[in-house]
Amino acid sequence: MRHKSLIDRFRADISGNFTIMGAGLMTLVIGCTALAVDVGAIFADRRKAQSAADLAAVVAASNLTNAYNAAAATVVKNNFPANSLVAVNLGTYTPNSAVTPQARFVTPATGVANAARVTLNTQTPLYFARYFTGSSNFTINTTATASSTALASFAIGSRLASINGGLLNAILGGMLGTSLSLSAMDYQSLINAKIDAFDFLTALATRVNLTGVTYDSLLTGNVKMSDAIAAALAAQQAANGASSATIALSTISQAVSSLSNKLSLASLIDLGPYNGLTVGQKPKVGISLSVYSLVSAIAEVANGTHQIATSVNLGLPGVLNASLVVTIGERPVGSGWVTLGTQGASVHTAQTRILLTVQVGGSGLVPALNLPIYIEIAQGTATLDAISCSHPDVSNSTVNLGVTPGIVDAWIGNVSMADMTNFTSKPNPPPAVLVGVGGLNVSGRAHAAMGNTSATPVTFTYVDIQSQLAKTVSTQNFASSLTSSLLGDLSLSINGAGLPIPGLTSTVAGILSGATTSIDQLIASTLSTLGVRVGQADVWVTGVRCDGAVLVN
Repeated sequence: MRHKSLIDRFRADISGNFTIMGAGLMTLVIGCTALAVDVGAIFADRRKAQSAADLAAVVAASNLTNAYNAAAATVVKNNFPANSLVAVNLGTYTPNSAVTPQARFVTPATGVANAARVTLNTQTPLYFARYFTGSSNFTINTTATASSTALASFAIGSRLASINGGLLNAILGGMLGTSLSLSAMDYQSLINAKIDAFDFLTALATRVNLTGVTYDSLLTGNVKMSDAIAAALAAQQAANGASSATIALSTISQAVSSLSNKLSLASLIDLGPYNGLTVGQKPKVGISLSVYSLVSAIAEVANGTHQIATSVNLGLPGVLNASLVVTIGERPVGSGWVTLGTQGASVHTAQTRILLTVQVGGSGLVPALNLPIYIEIAQGTATLDAISCSHPDVSNSTVNLGVTPGIVDAWIGNVSMADMTNFTSKPNPPPAVLVGVGGLNVSGRAHAAMGNTSATPVTFTYVDIQSQLAKTVSTQNFASSLTSSLLGDLSLSINGAGLPIPGLTSTVAGILSGATTSIDQLIASTLSTLGVRVGQADVWVTGVRCDGAVLVN
């Protein structure tokens, strides 16, 4: 009983509990404090590592051609060992709000890289936590992604060197599927008038009752040609008021208002990284469009590969009459006539075929002859090679394009209408009958081709960009007129049941030689109205953005 009494008394005595509990709690407090020191060090070092990764990513994105070395130098400058840089991945960053932030960066790049992702692994020493973890260091892994914001908007096409209202009415009206009666002054006002592509697309979305959609959805959908031109009119009115260009465009809009043919604007306009923006949002760099160029491009695409047939009468000496058949092919998928993008973006003219049958006036034995000239101009291309950004003064920035005019393939020969629409192969026509005299037919056949095999570099200064200066690139072997090239290769033959006529072929050759200049002017006017030229391509840079690289996630 005595033994039991001692045990009960010991259990009931609470006079030393505080000391025992205090000792136990003190051990826990000291342990937590020690652990907090290590956790605080880990968080502080993580912030330092993240800052270094952010800086390295920005520097790498600013120097994508030497990204790894640029990132490594930045890491070392921030007092981290070079081997802490685990990876520098180049890729494509697309600022699309419809895509989750983690999925906006894609590596490897789809096309030319415009962003860099940096990964760092650093070590933080553990002082007290090592007793719990069994390791003397804690590994910190950090990543950062930055995207280059060097962007440019540019276009490819051809200026109208001289404006002939009648020819423009015939060709543009033929592509639109209506008749036009605008004057040369009307067309000049449309060429001079400029609207912003984002304003045009916003007006189009309003017209077709689309809200909350992205530009990409609007561009890839099918819209009526009449709605597209009406939207161009709305943007023109908002930008320039009741000008002569507005009146001329209103006339075109009314002429096509009842037409139902449709087109996808994605084959004309590429907004690059801004395709994912909601319609109505405008980035800092815009795309300036010539109203005439926009209307003619819309007409070109809406026309598809339908042939346009019209007469051409420019009043040129030696040319009695001319008839024209035109077929315009499609541009490459994913690239239009105007774009906004980073290095590697490209624009294309459409493949164009014309058959120009010229009635050339002669005299005496040969009062006139018919000369069928077939010309095919392949797609011309302009690619954004580089943007040189100057900071903080953007006025010293430059944009470099690589421009390849379309290869020209021309024939004098009997080209059929089926040949005109078969874009899978080039025609190889037989001789065409040029004239019949006394039961004899004089036939002729000729071929000429010209084109560049490599791109020509073209540099645009900031002043060029602000003034939207057009620059022309010509084929390197384009040393003479197309007509002279064809006539130099022309092979004439005579067949039929009539009596031989001395000097007949030389007479025909002399008539054609005398009309060379007029035929050249006829070809040049016709092609420039269609937005292409023989052996040439015109390019513009309409805007540039040089904010430098920025962190994107």
